[in-house]
Amino acid sequence: MSSPLPTAASLDPDDALICDVFARACPSRAIMENIVGKWGVLALAALLEGTYRFNALRRRVDGVSEKMLAQTLQNLERDGLVHREVQATIPARVEYSLTPAGTRIATQLVNLLELIEAEAPAMIAARAGQEPEG
Repeated sequence: MSSPLPTAASLDPDDALICDVFARACPSRAIMENIVGKWGVLALAALLEGTYRFNALRRRVDGVSEKMLAQTLQNLERDGLVHREVQATIPARVEYSLTPAGTRIATQLVNLLELIEAEAPAMIAARAGQEPEG
């Protein structure tokens, strides 16, 4: 029987944490779920365009509710992918941007989104049972 996976807090700083998203108990799986959920992908891709205030980001990610965007941003911030900056103004101004890790991940996600958009006509035709044109 295998022992439970160590947490980051229980590791010696000299020990490398080996992650395996295929392992049920691996902490990387929860991080992956935050990233690849519909709203996580779209929020990260939008933030790759630049810094956003909450309502501007909500407009950019069309269809997300205020509650879901807030929850998504909290999860991504906790995972170290999004930086939340509160500026001391009245009213307070909050801006969201990507961390270096968030930028690396968002770049890959945008590549995937571009591939999906390029292949979408063929996939839409396949759904309809038709041969794609081309």
